[in-house]
Amino acid sequence: MKYLLFLLSLSVVYTAKCQTDTKMYDIIENVSAERIENDIAKLAGFGTRHTLSDTLSETRGIGAARRWIKSEFDKISQDCNNCLDVFYQKDLVKEGANRRITKDVWVVNVAAVQKGTKYPNRYIIMSGDIDSRISDPNNYTDDSPGANDNASGMAGAIEAARVLSQYKFENSIVYLGLSGEEQGLFGGKGFANYAKENGWEIIGVLNNDMIGNITGVDGVISNRDFRIFSEPVPPTETDDNRNRRRYTGGEVDGISRQLARYIHKTTKTYMPEMNPMLIYRLDRFGRGGHHRPFCDVGFPGIRIMEAHENYTQQHQDIRNEDGIEYGDKLKFVNFDYAAKLTAVNAINMANLASAPPEPKNVKIGGIVEPSAKLKWDKVEGAVGYKIYWRDTTSPTWDHSKFVGDVSAYTLNGIVIDNYFFGVASVGKDGHESVVVFPGGTFRN
Repeated sequence: MKYLLFLLSLSVVYTAKCQTDTKMYDIIENVSAERIENDIAKLAGFGTRHTLSDTLSETRGIGAARRWIKSEFDKISQDCNNCLDVFYQKDLVKEGANRRITKDVWVVNVAAVQKGTKYPNRYIIMSGDIDSRISDPNNYTDDSPGANDNASGMAGAIEAARVLSQYKFENSIVYLGLSGEEQGLFGGKGFANYAKENGWEIIGVLNNDMIGNITGVDGVISNRDFRIFSEPVPPTETDDNRNRRRYTGGEVDGISRQLARYIHKTTKTYMPEMNPMLIYRLDRFGRGGHHRPFCDVGFPGIRIMEAHENYTQQHQDIRNEDGIEYGDKLKFVNFDYAAKLTAVNAINMANLASAPPEPKNVKIGGIVEPSAKLKWDKVEGAVGYKIYWRDTTSPTWDHSKFVGDVSAYTLNGIVIDNYFFGVASVGKDGHESVVVFPGGTFRN
């Protein structure tokens, strides 16, 4: 009996080790609200960061802002023994590209790449936006502090770089400042094409756009709720993919939706006080974010942002009107909340960057049988695989089973018709890949 209890205790310890990584709590603790506040204040202090604003001044305009961002990334790199490759990526956007491009402009992004030790060509990206705007999207001279939209997201990416650069990861991490968002998502388009042209394998894009407001225009105040926007299936899917879904399902199981579920699960594991809200939509109605250009070319991408927006502080001329103070000012940002959402990003990137590649060629069988069957191609670095399943009406993966270092498994008594299924790779320290939804079927 004592021996049995001993074995049981070992099993519990092993399970706990596979489920959590104690360094994630250190990462959360090391995210600084004070540093984020200083960075947001610095960015808001450039007056305007409109994409078409001054590029020569050292104190005002988007040119000064992006040079400062690069200098911060350079400092962080120096502190980690030059562990970051910091560079500009730019594209010329010609006048008339849309109604918001009134003159030729270089859209310049700032990137800091922390190369992975084992899979350097696999990248997880955290992005924030450099640019800002007021009511008139073409006004590039008046003050547009853009404290929450989106100095908060940019400051989060810088802070994540400070914290995560003190660790080494098997996969690469990119801390990214994107320009041209308010003028038509041009920065994201440029960097997505850069990644594609260079053959990058993108694990996921975590776009942070407004992560500092807790007081909603609807009267709700919450420093725990946040939204994860994701599209159901990628726009690059084939006619064959669409036709197969009519019979096998998968309408809400695309690569971006799986990334969103991963973030939800990781957050609930390490930051249970937070309330991640899975929003089954690419973005808000009639609006866009910088994850979309990455999704457009077939990369998984999601948007992380506050749950309760205040529209009087977005895209507004600075003014007082009818007793309401309009404008995206520093005073309206909650820095502790911005730190929490930065920590959400940091632990998810750390987990993804520590995980092996996802299983390949996942297929499902068990048609007219009492048990579901799955098979997949093994991947380098995985010590085993975990099968997930859920009710067809559930938004999250609610059941799982670690099945060991195998390439096929039968879930006895689990009928294929009643659930959705997926498979994740598991690394030696328990870190998991994103779940992969089966891309085809098979029969014995």
